[in-house]
Amino acid sequence: MADQAEFESMALPFMDQLYSHALRLTQNSSDAEDLVQETYLKGYRAFASFETGTNLRAWLFRILTNSFINNYRKKQRSFEEEDLDEVEEMYLYRRLGSAYTGALGMSAEDMLFEYLTADEVKDAVEALPTRYREVVLLADVQGFSYKEIAEILEIPDGTVMSRLHRGRAKLQQDLLEFASTRGLLNVESQALGRQPEPVGVGGRT
Repeated sequence: MADQAEFESMALPFMDQLYSHALRLTQNSSDAEDLVQETYLKGYRAFASFETGTNLRAWLFRILTNSFINNYRKKQRSFEEEDLDEVEEMYLYRRLGSAYTGALGMSAEDMLFEYLTADEVKDAVEALPTRYREVVLLADVQGFSYKEIAEILEIPDGTVMSRLHRGRAKLQQDLLEFASTRGLLNVESQALGRQPEPVGVGGRT
């Protein structure tokens, strides 16, 4: 039987990170709470099999992800019908992590682009198809490596890289289109595939 006190002391520090990730996956606070509770229950029951000295955070994220797949993803059929083969990679993802975590209470200096708010970036991430959203979140928000993500999701490293590439590309495309509709981008530069310049923002031209 696993030692409850030992498990709690090691696992509870990751509670906020797990809940944040669960909320981004389920997009429902009640479901996110249930998912985290299930993760900790399963983690406690399986704690005897955890290898001391290995990555407990990744181990817990794997349990959470498997629970999500089993209990929630099947409710979201549309994600299986969406493929992102046609989107072209641009350049916005380089600061995704700082912008997204900015929406969770970090410095406003970490926003992606001065003319897009962190909330707008966060909304764009959450609009991604589930299979791509979970990889983008694990890589660019949680900071897991390709290898760790592959272990968490139980998919090949190459699949992780492919989904991350396509997810980032879709995110970049959506953000560019959003900024363009607000008149914040030089549409001509965007069409040419160049980095657009902000126009008319904060007195700049």
